Amino acid sequence: MNLTLKVWRQSSPNATGRIETYEARDIPSEASFLEMLDIVNTGIIEAGNDPIHFDHDCREGICGSCSLAINGVPHSKESGITTCQVHMRKFREGDTIWIEPFRARAFPVIKDLMVDRSAFDRIIAAGGYIDVRTGSAPEANAIAIGKEDADDAFDAATCIGCGACVAACKNASAMLFVGAKASHLNTLPQGHAEKDRRVLAMVRQMDTEGFGNCTNQYECEAVCPKEISADVIAKLNRDYAAASVREVVE
Repeated sequence: MNLTLKVWRQSSPNATGRIETYEARDIPSEASFLEMLDIVNTGIIEAGNDPIHFDHDCREGICGSCSLAINGVPHSKESGITTCQVHMRKFREGDTIWIEPFRARAFPVIKDLMVDRSAFDRIIAAGGYIDVRTGSAPEANAIAIGKEDADDAFDAATCIGCGACVAACKNASAMLFVGAKASHLNTLPQGHAEKDRRVLAMVRQMDTEGFGNCTNQYECEAVCPKEISADVIAKLNRDYAAASVREVVE
């Protein structure tokens, strides 16, 4: 396959970015999107130029590192997959592909297609821990957990923190991410003791980081590679409202 790439290049966080054009020649249709970038980078390096910088790690849709917007859509128009799971057979011979970093004030560009998503780490850290005994594995049936609660917690826990939800939202809201991270602990009995403190701390840290407000248009749900439901946002709102009232009363 022969393709034309329009790639965002930015040498440093404070530098002025620009779109540069590259020709991607003889790309195998079975190659992944990141493998295609590897091939293009090989040619750029051989020509003595600076390669295109982008994040990657597992390349199996697990780590959430591959934060690219392809033709304006975080991870691509394909649903339920990350950038590294996009294959070139989804494109046509001669296509022009626009490749940009995730756009959000809370995700400043580091270089080219790499963004700093450490704001997510600080939100998780603000949530703290759960008070459970550590050591050997507990008996599986020691704490009774209903199947519906277990399923909901597991679904929320599949969030990989890639940031696609933020990049897709016109307000750069992190509510889907925060809702998922809070729900996967708050839904289980082990997380109930710190539930109020966790929700208040995570939402306030999210606001401090500069993420926008949610206006319930569900772009986040549409691009989430793990297809996490926006129901976690509704749950987060309810939990935050209840925790705020109890905080005032106490």
